Amino acid sequence: MGLLDILLGRSRAVGPDLDRLFALPSAAVGLEAAAGFRPTGQGAVCFATVEGAAFERTHREIRALLDADAGRTPVDLTHDSYGYSWLVSHRSPGELPLLVNDLHAVNSTLEAGGFGPRLLCSLAGFAQDDGRRLALVYLYKRGTFYPFAPLPGERRQRDNALELRIRAALADELPVEGDLGRWFPVWGAPGL
Repeated sequence: MGLLDILLGRSRAVGPDLDRLFALPSAAVGLEAAAGFRPTGQGAVCFATVEGAAFERTHREIRALLDADAGRTPVDLTHDSYGYSWLVSHRSPGELPLLVNDLHAVNSTLEAGGFGPRLLCSLAGFAQDDGRRLALVYLYKRGTFYPFAPLPGERRQRDNALELRIRAALADELPVEGDLGRWFPVWGAPGL
């Protein structure tokens, strides 16, 4: 940062730090204590859709990397109605650390393959006993997390009060995104 940036009050963006994903398992303990949400075993990495041989090669690398568990489909590739692609990992609910490893590996492999600028976010899914869903979303370009809590039903509404309560509960566990305008809804996200 230069002198002009300091004088004008500008600061550098934090940027991606994929190792922050490893804070999710400890944050999950606080999330369960504060609001009764437990991991679902579902997680996903979202990126702007890519086509071509380079992406196919990277996708094969990801599948080979995560195919250590025989009989398990480690990563599914899906596309949403907004034109984004999702690589979705499925684990059992008690395997959150392994799910986080999967998300980190997918992000790292896409980054190494030259697709870092296309990465948008990663999420880990959580649920209460009554079926309420919540995602902790990691913004790749910001290096921060935010909660996304869709209300049940067909209408696309979020539980803003719950999201703010989760933000307060996890403030000491995760780097939470301070700009609420960046808490984008991830409607219909796989893994949620």
